[in-house]
Amino acid sequence: MSSLTTPPGQLRLPLLGETLAFLRDPDFAKKRHRQYGPIFKTQLLGNPTVFLKGAAANDFVLSHENQFFVVSWPPSVKRLLGPLSLALQTGALHLQRRKLLAQAFQPRALAGYVPVLAAISEQYLERWVALETLTWYPELRNYTFDIAGKLLIGLDDAAQTELGHWFATWCEGLFSLPLRLPWTRFGKAFRCREQLLTGLETLIRERQQAGSQGSDALGVLLRARDEDGQPLGLEELKDQVLLLLFAGHETLTSALASFCLLLAQHPAVKDRARAEQSQFRGVPLSLETLKQMTYLEQVLKEVLRCIAPVGGGFRQVLQSCEFGGFLLPQGWSVLYEINLTHQDSELFLAPEQFDPGRFSPERAEDKVKPFSHVPFGGGVRECLGKEFARLELKLFAAKLLQGYDWSLLPQDLTLVTVPTPHPKDGLKVRFYRQPLQGLSAATDSSVPMA
Repeated sequence: MSSLTTPPGQLRLPLLGETLAFLRDPDFAKKRHRQYGPIFKTQLLGNPTVFLKGAAANDFVLSHENQFFVVSWPPSVKRLLGPLSLALQTGALHLQRRKLLAQAFQPRALAGYVPVLAAISEQYLERWVALETLTWYPELRNYTFDIAGKLLIGLDDAAQTELGHWFATWCEGLFSLPLRLPWTRFGKAFRCREQLLTGLETLIRERQQAGSQGSDALGVLLRARDEDGQPLGLEELKDQVLLLLFAGHETLTSALASFCLLLAQHPAVKDRARAEQSQFRGVPLSLETLKQMTYLEQVLKEVLRCIAPVGGGFRQVLQSCEFGGFLLPQGWSVLYEINLTHQDSELFLAPEQFDPGRFSPERAEDKVKPFSHVPFGGGVRECLGKEFARLELKLFAAKLLQGYDWSLLPQDLTLVTVPTPHPKDGLKVRFYRQPLQGLSAATDSSVPMA
């Protein structure tokens, strides 16, 4: 291994490296892959970092957790999530805590979430009909936070609370330069983290004093006991709840917005998905009925392929290793790329096209190579709330298609990628009840496409 060289690329300036370009340019990695190939090095936030794309790269990184790699995050994320968060825990402690938290996302728990999901969805859909025209992305943020607040910590109308406002500012600083000054995004986010933790502590103490711990995720954590029979400490409870709120909100908002955008741009797909939904009108939604919506499942998988809510994942190299003929030195960071893997023409036929049929049983392009379609990551750190996210996405999509329609208004649809992908102008739409004939309005040809 000593004869191997590190991947091509430039580390640039000490400490800063190419951090600003990485944060500002959505095509940062694509440009450098074009120049250097499937593996390149750069320097982000003071650490040499290797970018890897492709199914084989995902397989290598995600299958060697705790052997060659350990989870890592940019400094801003580490400080804002907190040291006791599952996202930062490793080894045996991570596996043990993950097992505890997973109880909130078991099938029985998910089935119990369906009536709440349906009720909040109907409330928002009717609100949007009344508005007629709206900027959808901030509305979807409120929708997902109301659901996360209710199902995870038992809070009604969470988006309108102080907790909701603090959370929005906290999210904006997650991927930023960790300069803790009052006017920086990170400084504002860190102040909001302190306010969030104070608010969560109040909720936790109230729940503990009430004696009834509830059936939501917070209730699961309050009842949890570690291997020594001890309950989780207050500080860890706060960090774990904050992570669950983030995981159940930010990436889901991005996925929902992408679904709404891509179906507006592809009316034929929208009409076919709506035709499938016609057989479920008036049928109570359940895990079983949602499972029968096979075309909608293909559509959602294609949405997550085209616009992955999480572009990639950071790892630190625990032990020097080799991949693709290059040395990955101990202590360096690695970023495995989800979004560019999803755009790989060796994995997906005509990847630039929005084609849900690629996930049909006949084609199953995602099954040809392992780790080709990884919107939720993979391995021992695969997204804990994957099934919760899939449930919320599918139920929202079903409700939307069964009774409503929407069309895009003129706007800039360029995707902003930080903290998660969303249209620059916030997805401005006209929203209305579905016409009786059941056909969607074609997208205005003057509207620029993403």
